[in-house]
Amino acid sequence: MIGAFDGRVRRGGLAVLVAVIVALAGCASPGGSDPGVQPTTDTTGNESDARTRARIHTELAAGYFDLGNLGVALEEVTIAQQADPTYPVVYNIAGLIYATLKDDRRAEENFNRALKLNPADPDANHNYGGFLCQRKREAEGIKYLLTAVQNPLYQTPERSLTNAGICARRRGDDAAALELFQRALAVRPNQPQALLQMAELSFAASNYAAAQGYLRRFSQVAPAGPDVLWLALRVERRLGNPLAEASYAQQLRKNFPESKEAAALQAGRFE
Repeated sequence: MIGAFDGRVRRGGLAVLVAVIVALAGCASPGGSDPGVQPTTDTTGNESDARTRARIHTELAAGYFDLGNLGVALEEVTIAQQADPTYPVVYNIAGLIYATLKDDRRAEENFNRALKLNPADPDANHNYGGFLCQRKREAEGIKYLLTAVQNPLYQTPERSLTNAGICARRRGDDAAALELFQRALAVRPNQPQALLQMAELSFAASNYAAAQGYLRRFSQVAPAGPDVLWLALRVERRLGNPLAEASYAQQLRKNFPESKEAAALQAGRFE
């Protein structure tokens, strides 16, 4: 079990909730709105009419994207791009929309256009990195995720670090993943997906006490799904704590009776 990308995808001042990858913390992710490097409005008060129109329609596109209305979101993207073809944020949003539509060619074109216009934008780097990891281009994806982290104005580097760690796990590099999750937790000690990833790695390394500690920290900041309960149950089983094991088993049967983890418990398949 590797987990999923941090589900909160960055879009320059707005947080987009999309599933980025079958296994990235992500996608995890329990945040707020975090501005990117380049403000969506001209803080000098000199924003041109074209840029204002592009910004407004980009924000509308992002809103429709949040609602799952991808057709209208694309219409708003087209209006924004026609109003100001040099506005980088609109291409980032377009990349997210096309990625959701599984139109990889257009998604990649738009992410690249966003980064050509603003190479340091952590939001576009984060999103493109997640897209590449989803497409099993892990080495490239990690590069862009870490580029996002390098920007000193990036307000949530722990998300990109966590996603980079999950991407590293997917390519079998647990050592690199461990370092990335530790860096994420150094920035934000309660980052849920990083805690869960560390619990999984600790369990795989037979460090059950450490896994227990990470899971306890996770339980304080995020709800436990069937995968978390199943991991916690097996950790307590290895530590020889039958009461705790039974408690997790009861929660799994009661709350997620149709899950594959409940089926494994019923069959006694603990490995």
